[in-house]
Amino acid sequence: MKIVFLDAATVGKDVSLKGLEQFGELVLYDSTRQDEAAARLSDCDIAITNKVRIYREEMDAARNLKLICVAATGVNCVDVDYAAAKGIPVKNVPAYSTESVAQVVMMHILNLVGHGMYFNEICHNGAYSRSGMFSDVLNPFFELKGKKMGIIGMGNIGSRVAELASAFSMEVSYYSTSGTGHCTLYPCVSMDELLRTSDILSVNCPLNSRTLNLVTYEGMSVMKPTSYVVNCSRGGIVNEKDLVRALNDGLIAGAAVDTFETEPLPADHPYITEVKDASRLILSPHIGWTSIEARIRLVEVLEENIRTFIPTR
Repeated sequence: MKIVFLDAATVGKDVSLKGLEQFGELVLYDSTRQDEAAARLSDCDIAITNKVRIYREEMDAARNLKLICVAATGVNCVDVDYAAAKGIPVKNVPAYSTESVAQVVMMHILNLVGHGMYFNEICHNGAYSRSGMFSDVLNPFFELKGKKMGIIGMGNIGSRVAELASAFSMEVSYYSTSGTGHCTLYPCVSMDELLRTSDILSVNCPLNSRTLNLVTYEGMSVMKPTSYVVNCSRGGIVNEKDLVRALNDGLIAGAAVDTFETEPLPADHPYITEVKDASRLILSPHIGWTSIEARIRLVEVLEENIRTFIPTR
């Protein structure tokens, strides 16, 4: 049994992949260009990928391919319909990063609302030392208690974000992107009501045909000018150019983004080159899923996915 991991470096060097060796020959590539994928999979039995696409061309080239494992929750990097037609199972790793992503959502919320980056900067650049004041009240923050948290998508991550927001005594409501408000713990409202009433809007839904460009300039135009948008889900759900325009026009107070349509973020992206006040936009390099514990769980489930598959052959 030959196992090929196309982009093993995405898991991180601090998390061991040695457990995968129990199933056969393990070939690890730190990264793989898309035009290299077909050749690298040509004689493997099991393919593992995080972001490298395994579509028709790659599957046709992999003459021995019996299983595709996605080292992530989403399977948009695999042509699952074509895999099914060829009788190749596709296994993902659901819910491994719930705690990690929810924590990063709250990190961004606290930094946005509490102006954490500003206060850190004035202490380091000497502005606080020169002020002659024991404190700084020039950039006031508000308390989360009693504020309205709007969540787009009440799945595993959205539900955990709701719990954490409730711990801060926030008023939580949500919009169901599937049209089915299955969660009865919090009010399920229309998208328009969520936008109009939220002090903080957290995007926690998958990217699909229903959610692409779900949050646009038009939608942000009805939000409170004191509100914040946090996207730790997928780039493209919040229209990137519209978010820049909304920030520059003062439609919202600020935003934090962890995921982007193109990753890594291009150096000439509007988030970097066109936002007039960079302090109002916090960026992080798609780290929501990367806690040490989450990546260990990821590898453990990868092993289990292979272990449960092998006896069926």
